[in-house]
Amino acid sequence: MAEVGLLPFARIALEVATAVLPPYRSRFSKHQFSQPQLLAVLCLLRYEDWTFRETEVRLREHGELRRVLRLHSVPDYTTLYRFLKRLDEKTIDQALGAAARRLGTAAPGRRRARVAMDATGLAQGAVSTFFVRRMHHHTGQPLPWRHWLKWLVVVDVDRQVLLSQAARAGPWNDCAHLPPLVEAASQVTRIGQVLADAEFDSERNHTYIRQQLRAQSIIPAKRGKKTWRIHGVRAEMRRAFPHRQYARRALVETVFSTIKRKLSARAPGRSLFTQLRQALLLGLAYNLYRL
Repeated sequence: MAEVGLLPFARIALEVATAVLPPYRSRFSKHQFSQPQLLAVLCLLRYEDWTFRETEVRLREHGELRRVLRLHSVPDYTTLYRFLKRLDEKTIDQALGAAARRLGTAAPGRRRARVAMDATGLAQGAVSTFFVRRMHHHTGQPLPWRHWLKWLVVVDVDRQVLLSQAARAGPWNDCAHLPPLVEAASQVTRIGQVLADAEFDSERNHTYIRQQLRAQSIIPAKRGKKTWRIHGVRAEMRRAFPHRQYARRALVETVFSTIKRKLSARAPGRSLFTQLRQALLLGLAYNLYRL
């Protein structure tokens, strides 16, 4: 569990949710719970790594938490699940950006940000990988093939805050996902330098960063054989790679480690849609945790 208290986290989560969501979807809503309240509860769920049923129980037990969230009654776990199903990626992205701006990433006079893009895997359930390996060792049976969840983020490495994110079923090569994610991050703060590992190595990505964003791109040119002739920025990266500047990319691994140790290393759900939403809410919960 993270060291930030439940009440400060819930207060910040409600403020950010109120800034990006209208109180109700329509005038025909029951008006029992507002949309910002439900989003704040979902962020709390990811912050504490609760299930939907556990969240309902904890809210019933914690009167101060209900007062901070301005809840006159406790939402049923099915209410939270249905709201999660209605929640779209655009709303989560807006809340992520609002939280990042509160951390000062877009403060006037601040130099252009240095960002890094990377991906990590998230578990789909609560079963530990150690247990799975032990079962395979004792039975000798091959493990069933399962897709895993891949979570991509763009991080301001100096402030260690998420600027944009995406999730999908893995394994998959995410080279083509760099332009849209970096573009989304540029809507939050001005970007001066983009760091990424060899998975995102392509001349098209270099061209986008340098011509569209007017930023510096540092991506090692390791895709393909050393004997292949490469041109443009990729040839420059192979000839004189800026190792000292690229070293800052390792801070994105620090962010992943912090999220998995302090918050959660999984995105649970019976369907891929639920798992994707859980992953995106995890990124939002981390930004709120940093506040």
